[in-house]
Amino acid sequence: MSVPSLEDLGDVSGRRVLLRADFNVPVANGEIVDDFRIRAALPTIDYLTSRGAIVTACTHLGRPKGAPDPKYSVEPVRRRLAELAPGVELLDNLRFDPGETSNDPAFVQRLIEGQDLYVNDAFGASHRAHASIVGPPQFLPAAAGRLLQREVEVLLPLRSDPKRPFVVILGGSKVSDKLGVIDALSTVADALIIGGGMCFTFLAAQGHSVGDSLLEADQIETCKRFLDSDITIHIPHDVTALGPGGEIMKPEAGGEVRQLGSDVPDGWKGLDIGPGTASEFADIIADAKTIFWNGPMGVFEDPRFAAGTRVIAEAMAEARGFTVVGGGDSAAALDAFGLANEVDHVSTGGGASLELLENGDLPGLEALRGATNG
Repeated sequence: MSVPSLEDLGDVSGRRVLLRADFNVPVANGEIVDDFRIRAALPTIDYLTSRGAIVTACTHLGRPKGAPDPKYSVEPVRRRLAELAPGVELLDNLRFDPGETSNDPAFVQRLIEGQDLYVNDAFGASHRAHASIVGPPQFLPAAAGRLLQREVEVLLPLRSDPKRPFVVILGGSKVSDKLGVIDALSTVADALIIGGGMCFTFLAAQGHSVGDSLLEADQIETCKRFLDSDITIHIPHDVTALGPGGEIMKPEAGGEVRQLGSDVPDGWKGLDIGPGTASEFADIIADAKTIFWNGPMGVFEDPRFAAGTRVIAEAMAEARGFTVVGGGDSAAALDAFGLANEVDHVSTGGGASLELLENGDLPGLEALRGATNG
């Protein structure tokens, strides 16, 4: 399952390299809010430029609908890239052309025109069979950048050979979003920890009342199947809930916040795991040798419901085992709590990390392996 590395490209001096990066950074009022994704590509850029390559980068930014849109201009990215990596060009937003998302062969040809080599360092986009991801390796010698290679080296062994006990922590809103990864990892994980909005469907499957909490009624039977299997699954035994009249992110709207047990009364919304559950989950994490976390334990953006996610983040930071955070909201939570540098690996692609763990491959990786490197 290995992919070609930068070294496999041979002598890059004087060669023109198309670099597919993931510079999908937050932009507000024409200024970049967080340039982490740009800085994350620098090891790959430095490798190429220090060896005499001429690098042209390309990226998507936001979700324009296949046409130029000033809201999604890459100009702020271009300015920052010029500061961090002088001499590296940046093409316009790939998604300004409908050929990107439709994987149009004509768009692929326009992308690779005049290029000698291709490097994919956009792990966060490699689960999509878009033109810039799967097209160029069909025509150019290709390799994974340092960022993409690291993601593969960290994530794939979780499917096959983790140090044990291996604990998987899943949160977020919907069970349906995580069914595939639950199925895939349940055969290799020693324990699953379930939190976030998805835990209420599991609680309902046990016969508990969930009030006005998030619930996927059509997934209750699936949750029962998981709970009745041989998989060790830990779900909350207490929750933090918001009473009638309250609003998420609006403390001034009123509504009582209360710690409840496993049952949530009508009119109440469970919005975080409770302190007892958080402590129990932290103990399980402390004893693990490998931990993978994807999805917050509650609505951590609202300080009233951040405690559960904070406890998990702190447990990850203090864990002696190998800790992996699967990008997305979990990575945002780590960053919000100032703990992003306290875990062993933070994935740059939430959806891509889950798909890789679920399927063992991604369209972008498959394309690189199929490239003919000389």
